[in-house]
Amino acid sequence: MSKDLFENLAKLPTEQRNPRSTNLDALSVEDTLRLINSEDQAAPQAVASEIPHIAQAVECVVDALRAGGRLIYVGAGTSGRLGVLDAAECSPTFGCNPEMVQAVLAGGRDAMFEAQEGCEDRPDDGAAAMQSASVTAADVVCGLSASGRTPFVAGALREARSLGAKTVYVTTVPRDEFKETVDVAICAAVGPEVLTGSTRMKSGTAQKLILNMITTTAMVRLGKVYENLMVDVQANNEKLRERAKRIVMTVTGVSYHDAQQTLDAADGHVKTALIMLLAGVDAPEAHARLEQADGFVRGALRM
Repeated sequence: MSKDLFENLAKLPTEQRNPRSTNLDALSVEDTLRLINSEDQAAPQAVASEIPHIAQAVECVVDALRAGGRLIYVGAGTSGRLGVLDAAECSPTFGCNPEMVQAVLAGGRDAMFEAQEGCEDRPDDGAAAMQSASVTAADVVCGLSASGRTPFVAGALREARSLGAKTVYVTTVPRDEFKETVDVAICAAVGPEVLTGSTRMKSGTAQKLILNMITTTAMVRLGKVYENLMVDVQANNEKLRERAKRIVMTVTGVSYHDAQQTLDAADGHVKTALIMLLAGVDAPEAHARLEQADGFVRGALRM
């Protein structure tokens, strides 16, 4: 490592010492936990201050997904693993195609379970990953890096921009210290960690909150939710089949038996079953209404 790089890294907000935890090693267990918990409060506060920028990111994602594009997370280490987690949970939660939300992790699948040291330092690998993912102007590529300077992520975003994709960056450095050129920067400045440099703590918490917000809100805007229920659930196992019945019963007030019968007539499609019961129509009519309403239950009920 060159002296310049050493000095630059030492200046990163994510590498600063927290003056409130300098006696961390001398605290009791309970006092350590109370200190960590106290510091954790900074994460949601920092996220709240970035809501206007998170909203901009959501709009980009909704436009892309509605037009058949994808949301692709790119990250390394903790940040990258959070992207993998959020992407993996979208399909079972919202019934969307697994291709719709994806994640690229520096070091590949192995890095999900064991650190692959050095892989985050190669910007060319990030660029190559975008080529391998066949990124186009239809996609949104979201970089994840607590420090805001991970070379793998920087290389990926520069390549994504050159391919015409919209770019988003989720980081926990202050906005005035963020240097990358992207369409939307989300800078949830949580301050130094209780354990110096351990960005799996406040920084990781803030990033997870932000990813939850982006994908959940995007899916709501795409008609995957009615009221506060996940009505696009894919009932492909016993637990989800029972959840589908519970959703139908909760919204319409019908019995377990009637929910089952209606779902059978709707080929297991919860939204179709809801329209059948709430609008008093058959399955083909319910399906047609949903098509006209772009998949929104509320819109289909107004027809």
